[in-house]
Amino acid sequence: MDNLSLKNRDLSNIWHPCTQMKDHERLPLIPIKSAKGVYLEDFDGNKYIDAISSWWVNLFGHRNPYINQKIIEQLQSLEHVIFAGFTHEPIVRLSERLVKLTPKNLTKCFYADNGSSAIEVAIKMSFHYNKNRGKTKPYFVSLTNAYHGETIGALSLGDLGIYKESYKEILIKTIKTEVPIDKSDEASIEAANKLRKLFEKRANEISAFIVEPLVQCAGGMHMYSPLFLKLSYQLCKEFDIHFIADEIAVGFGRTGNMFAIQSADIEPDFMALSKGITGGYLPLSVVMLSQKIYDGFYCDYNLNKSFLHSHSYTGNALSCSAANAVLDIFENENIIEKNREKSEYINKKLQNFLNLENVESIRQTGMIAAITIKGYSATERIGLKIYEYGLKHGVLLRPLGNVIYFMPPYIITFEEIDKMMKVAFDGIKELLS
Repeated sequence: MDNLSLKNRDLSNIWHPCTQMKDHERLPLIPIKSAKGVYLEDFDGNKYIDAISSWWVNLFGHRNPYINQKIIEQLQSLEHVIFAGFTHEPIVRLSERLVKLTPKNLTKCFYADNGSSAIEVAIKMSFHYNKNRGKTKPYFVSLTNAYHGETIGALSLGDLGIYKESYKEILIKTIKTEVPIDKSDEASIEAANKLRKLFEKRANEISAFIVEPLVQCAGGMHMYSPLFLKLSYQLCKEFDIHFIADEIAVGFGRTGNMFAIQSADIEPDFMALSKGITGGYLPLSVVMLSQKIYDGFYCDYNLNKSFLHSHSYTGNALSCSAANAVLDIFENENIIEKNREKSEYINKKLQNFLNLENVESIRQTGMIAAITIKGYSATERIGLKIYEYGLKHGVLLRPLGNVIYFMPPYIITFEEIDKMMKVAFDGIKELLS
């Protein structure tokens, strides 16, 4: 099998996500033959540093020996079983561990199989909980510039027109409030004051407020202060509105803590987890929720009050085994502290980008760093140019418009960080020529 054969077979039958397939008339697909550690390797022997963790999921490298081993062991006993009326040891153990790791009020786990589905679970559960107590509150509040997924409910909560404009006629009821413009305390206070005014007018209509804590990833890696999380959480408590923390992209060590909300020391009513939970191996998501929410549905058989939501692969045993292996690595290898050392190193390298006249700004939160290129319009597709430059020089970068970012696997070495950032630097510099 070779590159050309595989590419032609792919294009005959497959429609890729977030892709204008016509681009592939000139931009070749890259079939990947194998992967190891931070590297992807194609059929021609070219290797690429996976600087975006294959869409932010791969925490501990491709073909991680320990995760491989645990999945293989699980294959010998159980691969999957219906999760209605049945259970298994990997999911029980995973749930116990997640309850211990997350804020103390989050004592229950509801499983799905991807991030968007977890968001759907959280907003349905929030609305239904209120309905069970005699309150119809059909609106949800999210931040400007937000992204929460691409199923209809999750898409409705987002604010990125590139994803949702075509579907505006079929979206659910949501309200936008302004995200802090930067990481300053002043910006957080100003945004919180606007949220307060909204709640004062419409709290009786609002089921929940949802945020991506600290970093709006798909929204150009926009970052803000933990202070806003504290202030908005306090407002939710004051006005009897649920607080949903969407930790799908930022959870599991990305921001410097195990979970981003730990920087604000708050206890959300719901917390959605996915992506890195299995180390990038298998689909899995979970909504952590409070005992209070759980109790709102606990009753004798009643179809109107029961939460009827299911996915065929809910609680998949192989996925749960991968997730348990991921938590083992966190426990045994001091990952959070190691990440902080690498974050500091990335930050030093990041400062160099300010020497480029076409760089507008830089920013970083933990193991997420970003650079905004100035002076270019969306039609120039700067991101695509950087993407192509990166591939030619052995680094997979997938910019967000004019934002170049780094979100590498945690096992990346300092030498690999050097290469990753040098390639991005040189690619941005070349735009000037």
